[in-house]
Amino acid sequence: MDKYSETPDIISISSHHKADVLSSSELETLKNGTLQLLLEVGVHFPSQKALKIFDDHGANVDWDSEIVRIPPALVKKAMSTAPRSFVLGGREERFDLTLDGRNSYLATDGCGVHVIDLETRKKRPSRKKDIAMMARVSDALPTVSFFWPLVSAQDHGKCAPLHECHAGLTNTLKHVRGGTTVHPRLAPYIVEMATVVAGSDKARRERAPINANICTIAPLAQDADGIESALAYAEAGIPTSFMAMPTMGSTAPSSALGAIVEGDAEVVSAMVLLQLAYPSAPVYHSIITSLMEPRTGGYIGEVPLPVSKIAVQLAHAWNVPSLGGGSVSSDAPDIGWQSGMEAGFGASLVPFSGGEVCGYMGMLGSSMILYPEQIILDHEVCMGVYDYFKEFEFNEVDMALDVIKDVGPRGHFLRHKHTREHVRDFRYSSILREQDAQGNLRPPREVALEEFKQIYDSHQPQPLPETILKEMDIILAAADKEAEQINSSG
Repeated sequence: MDKYSETPDIISISSHHKADVLSSSELETLKNGTLQLLLEVGVHFPSQKALKIFDDHGANVDWDSEIVRIPPALVKKAMSTAPRSFVLGGREERFDLTLDGRNSYLATDGCGVHVIDLETRKKRPSRKKDIAMMARVSDALPTVSFFWPLVSAQDHGKCAPLHECHAGLTNTLKHVRGGTTVHPRLAPYIVEMATVVAGSDKARRERAPINANICTIAPLAQDADGIESALAYAEAGIPTSFMAMPTMGSTAPSSALGAIVEGDAEVVSAMVLLQLAYPSAPVYHSIITSLMEPRTGGYIGEVPLPVSKIAVQLAHAWNVPSLGGGSVSSDAPDIGWQSGMEAGFGASLVPFSGGEVCGYMGMLGSSMILYPEQIILDHEVCMGVYDYFKEFEFNEVDMALDVIKDVGPRGHFLRHKHTREHVRDFRYSSILREQDAQGNLRPPREVALEEFKQIYDSHQPQPLPETILKEMDIILAAADKEAEQINSSG
């Protein structure tokens, strides 16, 4: 394909409808609970580098157990240096995302392991080519502002996260979630790729083309490689979110507030570490609360509680941006009534939550299974939410009183000039109204799959310059070699 397509401008959802669940005093009570946990219970940091940073700044470090207890004054001092707002850079400035609470930017979902093959329609392990495919299609969808690799590059072993980053950066002009937990010796290669795409160290710090996400370990623990990867990203000025994923009933108390305060202690402890090491490092906050199915021990991700809205409020109470607050992801194993219900309900929470990055589009099976056409269906759901909740502009001319007078009682507006000029002003979903040759409505899933294939076959975003592509190939080759050495050394 040698003809390149124009990437459409992104569409974000305004936060002017934001509605809080907790009062300011209730938020302070939650924060005080976090401070109590950090002081009295502590968090496990299995990293000598992290332990030394905490020790140097006056935290209570138990070197044998690797438990860090952080005094409230130190937490507050460190968090005071975290920026409330920063920019996630796109390849062009029109794709920059400013995380200041005024808009919610929709992201693809991330880190699944199964794909329903586009051609065979059979489930198989995910590969790098699946990420490239989804990045290209996401590039063409205006509601996708933030590309998170939906699945893992299982064909690249320990170096998979670097290949996922590469697949994103080379197939979309939008901001890419390119950093994640890797062996600390591999993190510099991700930073190097970001620098090459940004153009310089200075440009990377001002408009990083990637951000990172590090998951904490419930209850009250950090991952050794994850926390050291985070320190490498922070040193380079790459924005980093910490994501706690407490499951009520197994890794967290069987109460929403208990799970949230536990997750908050995990996230805040990691953000404090980065602020102590690199004051003003861009960080943001994420708590994804789930539930253990009490009969089977299974995972229920879509919990009918306002936990995502509370998590956003808590992030903003700490004066940092949030990743969360409305998700179209579904626990459903296949496309159907459950996935549609959960997508519609989750998307409707976005404007009320006000999270800076949210949405999690394109995945089913509790974010484990990629059906390619699902992102088209999710895009339509999110466009509906955008249309309904965007700021309404009252224009007296739109009352069309003169038109109503012209038509008069018992008349018809079809023949009026006003109708011919304006009846196409309204956006409606072609997926819901596509007809076959006999005039029957086609199944939306069938139409969505057809649209996905059409976009994939025809849309090719402007590629990176050849010199940059070659540099990235060199970086990847070096990283692959480093990964082999790590494997051989154990």
